[in-house]
Amino acid sequence: MSPQYLSVLTLWSATALYAVAMVAWSIRLSRVADERAQERAGAEAPAQERVAVSAGASTSAEDAAASSHADEADDSRSRDDAAVAAMAAGATSFVVDDGEDSAPPRSAANRALGTARTAMYLGLILHAVGLVARGIEAGHVPWSNMYEYTITGSFVAVLVFAIVQSRRDAAYLGTGVTGFATFVLGLGLTQLYAASTGLRPALQSFWIVIHVSIAIIATGVFTVAAVATVLQLIQYGKAAGRFRWLEAVPSAQKLEALAFRLNAVGFVLWTFTVMTGAVWAEHAWGRYWGWDPKEVWSFVIWVLYAAYLHARTTQGWMGKRSAWLSLVGFVALLMNFTVVNLFFQGLHSYA
Repeated sequence: MSPQYLSVLTLWSATALYAVAMVAWSIRLSRVADERAQERAGAEAPAQERVAVSAGASTSAEDAAASSHADEADDSRSRDDAAVAAMAAGATSFVVDDGEDSAPPRSAANRALGTARTAMYLGLILHAVGLVARGIEAGHVPWSNMYEYTITGSFVAVLVFAIVQSRRDAAYLGTGVTGFATFVLGLGLTQLYAASTGLRPALQSFWIVIHVSIAIIATGVFTVAAVATVLQLIQYGKAAGRFRWLEAVPSAQKLEALAFRLNAVGFVLWTFTVMTGAVWAEHAWGRYWGWDPKEVWSFVIWVLYAAYLHARTTQGWMGKRSAWLSLVGFVALLMNFTVVNLFFQGLHSYA
């Protein structure tokens, strides 16, 4: 089997597994929301029932006192009958008690969670195999054009989510992240696919490993943060009762805190992306900065996320304002990858 065929086959398989994981994560959200709604309904018993129970308890106490003497007369007879029944049960217990119902059944939410994790991890493994096969086919690291950046960036996004999920319960992000990966991988395989070729002279440098790998990791982190931010904005409309599955999602404040941490990590990585890009530009073209469209948009992204972090930490921007500013930065990141690469001419046109 050729590396090209293996790469395409495993990447399509990973796409299918991510789609299965997306559905399973969605089912898990729905089931957890239903279970929590049932628990809340059971805990919120009507006040009149509690009053009725207390009133019935006092009446029962009086009746019990009146009939206590009659019960004492029957105690001896009941104990004799119980002894005979116990002996009979002991004689047949080896037949009846088989222990089959001792383990509690798994809930629908747990079954969906197991399916989602299994499909996602298998997808990650096949995704990694596809990336390695593409690298072998191309003879270099697989991120020299839009297709290779797409298949690598989607892998990193799912990997970042898997790492976050291993450290804390972040299953509520699963639908968005695996859905995004399914869409991006499908788009890359159907619309952006390009046959592997040798590297252009400007890319024949060890800086491609440093600069582009940092940019890909930053993109993956920003993607997971954007999913959390979208959920945060949707969570503000929870009071209207339009999305019952939000019962399984943390509060908007917790989502904002998670998105802030991820965006902070992504911002540090993007800072190194811009810095290493400038150093690489000096090696390749003899200048650190030349206002190339790709360079300009990379700086715009840096400014937007810097403004987000500054506004939230020093100006007290919380809630919707900071969330929208974060999403503006992510939209600029997507435009840098799509619009700038496809419609702007510059030194980065090979992307």
